[in-house]
Amino acid sequence: MKKVKSAKVWLSITTVLILLAGASVFAQKPTRIKFVKGTTSAVVTGTLNGYKQTKWYRIRVREGQTLSTEQVGDRHDITIHVFDSRGNALGDSDASCNNRRKITETEPDDYNISVEECRKADAWKGTFKFRVTVK
Repeated sequence: MKKVKSAKVWLSITTVLILLAGASVFAQKPTRIKFVKGTTSAVVTGTLNGYKQTKWYRIRVREGQTLSTEQVGDRHDITIHVFDSRGNALGDSDASCNNRRKITETEPDDYNISVEECRKADAWKGTFKFRVTVK
């Protein structure tokens, strides 16, 4: 009976640790994207360490603008997703690794952008770049 209780305790502890580790991934504070005064775009650079990592960014847009993202360079394939502040996925997808998004007729809000390694391409670790444009 002690072995069964011991196994249950171990399973419970392991489950809690996994949940806490997962929560810390989702709790990553997004990096705010800002444009240089007078410009409508910025190039963002980040680093990924594998398929399980996601980098988060946040950008403020006004009503009726168009928000677009596109990978810059082709060193490492990335997938870009755009979400509204309620967590709804937005935008069109291209046919490759979905490394572009275009959101038209935005609402005045913060939009969240996630970047992850494209799972259709070979695995890699390193830096990526993408351009964000708001007009």
